[in-house]
Amino acid sequence: MLNYLIVFRARSETMKFSTIISSYGVPTSIVSTPRQISVACGISVKIPEKAVKLAQDILKRRQFYTCAGIYFEKNDVYVKI
Repeated sequence: MLNYLIVFRARSETMKFSTIISSYGVPTSIVSTPRQISVACGISVKIPEKAVKLAQDILKRRQFYTCAGIYFEKNDVYVKI
């Protein structure tokens, strides 16, 4: 199973998103954003693959303006979905 990174440009929105998606029972982690993803604030929210649809819904509904995208790792390269 893949893990996905939800990347933000603002730390406050990273923390807010983590709190919201965790309230749905999704296991999350706050992780350092990989250097390959240079548009971020330095930290991202890591979620399991099964929660990506929920994450997309939350991002649309709550209007997280600093979201820089959702990424997954494939062959040591981060790919934006």
